[in-house]
Amino acid sequence: METVAGNFTKLQQQLQKKQKWFLLLISSLLISTILILLTVTFSSGWNNSASTTQLLFRRRQQQQGQSSPRFAESKLAKTETFAGKLPRLAYLISGSAGDGVNLKRALKALYHPRNQYVVHLDLEAPVEERLELIRWVNEGEKVFQEVGNVRAVVRSNLVTYRGPTMVSNTLHAAAILLRDGGEWDWFINLSASDYPLVTQDDLLHTLSSIPRDLNFIEHTSDIGWKEDQRARPVIIDPGLYSLQKSDVFWATEKRSVPTAYRLFTGQYGCKTLAV
Repeated sequence: METVAGNFTKLQQQLQKKQKWFLLLISSLLISTILILLTVTFSSGWNNSASTTQLLFRRRQQQQGQSSPRFAESKLAKTETFAGKLPRLAYLISGSAGDGVNLKRALKALYHPRNQYVVHLDLEAPVEERLELIRWVNEGEKVFQEVGNVRAVVRSNLVTYRGPTMVSNTLHAAAILLRDGGEWDWFINLSASDYPLVTQDDLLHTLSSIPRDLNFIEHTSDIGWKEDQRARPVIIDPGLYSLQKSDVFWATEKRSVPTAYRLFTGQYGCKTLAV
């Protein structure tokens, strides 16, 4: 009797499990059917609405005699920036001792009558080399004299790589170009060892469609590792007080990061135009 009762109990449990699975299956089928019906109904309504909208839009176009939609951009007046006017570039080409020949080569390759140029050989270059460059700019090339867009820095600066004298030399050239070079749009700083990868005609044509207030300087206030390697070290530039060129040297002490203003760092993309 106990065996029969146990078998009966197991049978009841199995039937209950089957009933649960059957109910779950029926519920899933009902939910799936409802979702399919809703999807079909929504799609039909959307297609009908879209067709009605397109039909009304076409009728309105036919009534107004239009063959294509009108956009607000077509009503905007084009600025001078996008009117196809060629820009003007201002170049600084600088070098040191023994760079006179390469500097001339770079200037000839970069020359264009629309642009403005300043060339500079620093104090490390012999006096004869600097004077020869000045004579070549002022007397050697007739096109420079006729157009008048090339200037040589007569009072040369002593420039130390990675030092503040490099920045001051760049600002000196920019000041000359702003004073004597008329109106120009972008300033490009190159060295005598650079050489253009594209012609000036192609470069000016490419830049003609770019807004004049756009620059190519990638800068950020997230300086990361440069805070400890660039911002805090104290460096001394011998070019500020000596006539003998030498590398900058680093002080053993480090300064604290300023709190009155935020430091930015970055790089400019003009070097992509030359090698």
